[in-house]
Amino acid sequence: MVGILGANTLSSGYDIDNSLRFNDGDSPVVSDTPSSDGDKKTWTWSGWLKRSTLGAEQTFFGAYTDANNYVAIQFDADDTLNITHKHLNASGGSLSTQTKRKITNRVFRDTSAWYSIVVKFDAANTNCDIYVNGTEETSFSVNEEPENLDYAVNNDVVHYIGTFQNSVTGVGVTYFDGYMADVYLIDGAAKAASDFGETNDNGVWVPTAYSGSYGTNGFFLEFQQTGTSANASGIGADTSGNDRHFAVSNLAAIDVCTDTPTNNFATINSLANQFNPATLSEGNTRVDFDNGTSTVYNISTIGVTSGKWYCEVKAVTIPDYGEIGIASRPCKDDGNDDKLTKNQYNYGYTANNGNVKSNNTAGSSYGDSFDDDDIIGIALDLDNNKLYFSKNSTWQNSGDPESASTGTGATSIQAASGTLDGVYYFAGGDNRNGHDTRMDFNFGNPAYANSSGNADANGYGDFEYAPPSGYYALCTKNLAEFG
Repeated sequence: MVGILGANTLSSGYDIDNSLRFNDGDSPVVSDTPSSDGDKKTWTWSGWLKRSTLGAEQTFFGAYTDANNYVAIQFDADDTLNITHKHLNASGGSLSTQTKRKITNRVFRDTSAWYSIVVKFDAANTNCDIYVNGTEETSFSVNEEPENLDYAVNNDVVHYIGTFQNSVTGVGVTYFDGYMADVYLIDGAAKAASDFGETNDNGVWVPTAYSGSYGTNGFFLEFQQTGTSANASGIGADTSGNDRHFAVSNLAAIDVCTDTPTNNFATINSLANQFNPATLSEGNTRVDFDNGTSTVYNISTIGVTSGKWYCEVKAVTIPDYGEIGIASRPCKDDGNDDKLTKNQYNYGYTANNGNVKSNNTAGSSYGDSFDDDDIIGIALDLDNNKLYFSKNSTWQNSGDPESASTGTGATSIQAASGTLDGVYYFAGGDNRNGHDTRMDFNFGNPAYANSSGNADANGYGDFEYAPPSGYYALCTKNLAEFG
């Protein structure tokens, strides 16, 4: 169950530095209205997306005139990909609404990976093509091509990134939940996926720099800035040269992330969140446990077998029996309580007494108890099979994560090769019913602002406290070097 992808290489010819995190519960909107019409029949949309929530309709690009005239690109509630183009057609003196759709048979349910999506729209030739990770989709449950008509994209109406329309204009507002990077619109040209990406030597589709023209209303959103105004310093700054800067609503500087298709960071794994599921939000970095009826725990999307790794967990709301640590397998989906420290080869630092527990034992005396808003650091040394915990930068049990095989103040753990899944995941949960718990996991892209930003030695991650020397954020560039 190891979720490792996007570009798990140290370097590529083209690196994406930033993404934008959309939390659907906040109703995030990136929007702009072009000042004049462009080519309403021919355009290309390209972007990279990393999903957080599944099983819900989520529109990530739309242009909306009214309920009878719009274009929307979205994931449907069954996790298929849907392109809808709707037009109010005047013919023979009467009006008729024409709706055309293309809906894939394939579903898109990987929340650990980035998807490249390219939509090539050419109504002049009654054609719409969809490419995912460089491959054209050819299997559809609905396969309707557009008519030779003018549609809403490149019309002088509101264009949205991360949603379909705003709540004022009418029906069914749906918001994207996840991360988005390198968003392009090319006005007046039907481009191929190869204009935006290529297959690398490892057989992985990776982004490349687009070198063509953008047309009248085209744009390129890189999310490099952190301002909230619709200008060159804003989150929605257009770097195509057209200066089509987008406004943002319900988004902030903290939503500009370094989790990208060329350096994919761990998040909490929504696919291992089944029995009595926790509520995941903020790009699957925030976990709200409702343990009214049973105990559960959640794990990171990336599991590791070797190397030295660091993460932080903010105990936002932590009851006495909250546990933060590592797990050798996902929580069971069998209808029974499955607390983190019930399992062999799972290890948890417990809030009420500071013990480190494993294998359903009372645990051993280790460190201080911890409470709401404390930040727990985890240093996982799989080269020496040692585990260390810090509380607000103080390593517990007089621990020294840099002591290597000596393991000063460490908890000794089973080698990853001898565990249930053969890997370790970062994890957290609660081991007693009746407790509500919130944990913010920081694998390098926190959902909260740190008072002081600290990266690892490779320059990756944004942590409250400095990672110990030799320990790294859990991201694919570090995995390629040390994993």
